[in-house]
Amino acid sequence: MRMRRWWAVRPGDVAFLVLGLPVALLGAAYALAALYAGVLLSLTVVGLPVTALALTGARQLGLPSRWLTGRLLDETVPAPGPAARPHGATARIRAALTDTVAWRTLGYLLLRLPLGVLGLAAVLLPLGSGWLLGFPLWLRLLEDGPHPATPLDLAAPLLGLALLALTPPLVRLTADANRRLARHLLGPARTQQRVQHLEAARHTLLTTGTERLRRLERDLHDGTQARLVALAITLSLADDTLTQHAPADPRLRTLLDRARTQTDDTIAELRALTRGLRPTGLDGGLPEALPALAAGCAVPVTLRLDLPRRPDEAVEQALWYCAAELLTNITKHSTATAATLTLTTTPTRARLTLHDNGPGGATPTPGHGLHGLTTRLAAVDGTLRITSPPGGPTVITAELPLTL
Repeated sequence: MRMRRWWAVRPGDVAFLVLGLPVALLGAAYALAALYAGVLLSLTVVGLPVTALALTGARQLGLPSRWLTGRLLDETVPAPGPAARPHGATARIRAALTDTVAWRTLGYLLLRLPLGVLGLAAVLLPLGSGWLLGFPLWLRLLEDGPHPATPLDLAAPLLGLALLALTPPLVRLTADANRRLARHLLGPARTQQRVQHLEAARHTLLTTGTERLRRLERDLHDGTQARLVALAITLSLADDTLTQHAPADPRLRTLLDRARTQTDDTIAELRALTRGLRPTGLDGGLPEALPALAAGCAVPVTLRLDLPRRPDEAVEQALWYCAAELLTNITKHSTATAATLTLTTTPTRARLTLHDNGPGGATPTPGHGLHGLTTRLAAVDGTLRITSPPGGPTVITAELPLTL
């Protein structure tokens, strides 16, 4: 078993060390040219834009290296987060110059070349060992006369055997070094990985919580609430029976009326509780739920919807609660006579905007509805912007991603 482990070499490791060298040469040439141009032009006006462009290109050169590492070395390197795309040329240059992913990729391209040369040398070691093993024979073939035995005739084959024995571990060592280099420099940074793990955990918690709330709502509606309704019917039948057979018993009549009242109150409270667990209007999605909310508002609301696809369930609930809270605020706290609720989407984000012609002055006071909306939206990477100058109008915009 030890001998098999000693000689075991993955074909993908050998293929990477051979085929990856041309890629390493091109990458190192690009990195050196980028650094040279950046240093040379650093004192000119075009120095920073050229360096920013070179860093953007270096980021893209990490793609083939990640692909080769995954296909040949069987090491999956997660792609780092996308580059920031702010508005304006100056902001984009600043974002490119401070892009840690691009700088780490540039460092990978520089370090990959010497590691690639060492790897190719490890792969070619059997050729050198073969030449050393046949060294005495080569001398005899090259010389015309008899060749006297020398210590080199014995040392050369021994050295060839040693190199041949060292080839597999050296190949594995250089392949592992390439794996580690790609993992640490081409993948996301540790802080980015932690953010990705936290986002995945948050998505799991939100999804699991939503499923549990739906199951609880179904159990309460189909189980407990149905039994309470059956109990209320039984009490009504008992009341009818008491009226027919024992009309002169006031104490029993009082107890029965109290039981019916308590049962009706419990059913009403349970229905309110189940409505609070998950909005029942969301069963058909926001295109059906939002018109129902707008119709229940005391102020006339114009609704504009542009929702090509249904967002994640947690995002959908956040949008529904946001719309419900904003429309409730108009009814309770605003003297507006008209409002417009708009829901638009981009390929990645949803934007809910409420515009009313009220007197303005809306603020996210702690403990009130708007402040609670800010907290709810933050749980799904959303933001709430409020524009409500004195005299109005008030424009409140909630923006959040379509998927978590």
